[in-house]
Amino acid sequence: MAFLKGQIRKALSGFYYIYAEGATFQTRARGNFRNRKITPLVGDEVMFESDNPTDGYLLEVFPRHNELVRPPVANVDQGVVVMSMVEPNFSYNLLDRFLVTLEDKEIAPIIYLTKVDLLTGTEAVSVAEVKKVYGEIGYPVIAATKANDEEAVRALEQYFPERLTVFMGQSGAGKSTLLNKISPDLQLATDEISESLGRGKHTTRHVELLPLYDGLVADTPGFSSIDFLEMETTELPKQFPEFVEASVSCKFRECMHRKEPGCEVKSRVEAGTIAQTRYDNYLQFLLEIENRRPIYKKK
Repeated sequence: MAFLKGQIRKALSGFYYIYAEGATFQTRARGNFRNRKITPLVGDEVMFESDNPTDGYLLEVFPRHNELVRPPVANVDQGVVVMSMVEPNFSYNLLDRFLVTLEDKEIAPIIYLTKVDLLTGTEAVSVAEVKKVYGEIGYPVIAATKANDEEAVRALEQYFPERLTVFMGQSGAGKSTLLNKISPDLQLATDEISESLGRGKHTTRHVELLPLYDGLVADTPGFSSIDFLEMETTELPKQFPEFVEASVSCKFRECMHRKEPGCEVKSRVEAGTIAQTRYDNYLQFLLEIENRRPIYKKK
């Protein structure tokens, strides 16, 4: 039996499809994973043994850099957050939830705005405003209109090489449609907004990593709403890059940027160099974490 190192690219019905040395091997996991409470995930770097491409055994999962639950993928480098400008309307609150979650997992966010061509100019939020708020923090913001869809997709594809990318975002913002544009052979079931619910139907299957533009892309869009289930209050300020930068000048080292005197974050909000929307959302998320029912982890 040859021992090989590879990466799980697909998991389906108890089989793990591992890419190694230019080929894909079908493997099963050895029984001891269950006892060790390890579930191998797509994206995991692994050690396996195999004599032939259809009959191998997964032996070891190497330590992960991070993992997501929806979609279940490990070692993610970047997340494309797909947000619609209208139908559904753009939400700073939802976007900041995605960004905080990605920051917490050390995943680099890319913001992709859809349905820009449907804006009439009477909406509460403009593309220029979104670009200003998030561009200043350092997040890439790509805006797609029907007219320049191709251009936007090209701009996005430049981020793919050498990285593992997942897609997520608002229900009905067009995640599946965008994935189909990037890779036409995906044929994803596009999630039409079910009018009655105002939410996208779940059309998600198993996850597979597809080699695209010299990188890997998860073929399944991820979560469309977020609760901060695992985050502690003290962790939250660290997920806002502009707060981290400002907090060096806060009077107190563990400043929570709420009631403390001499808080640099608050004075930057007042000066307009930190967006009021970001600060308001931060305070709301902080309350959510504080009011969360304690979760008793089974020993």
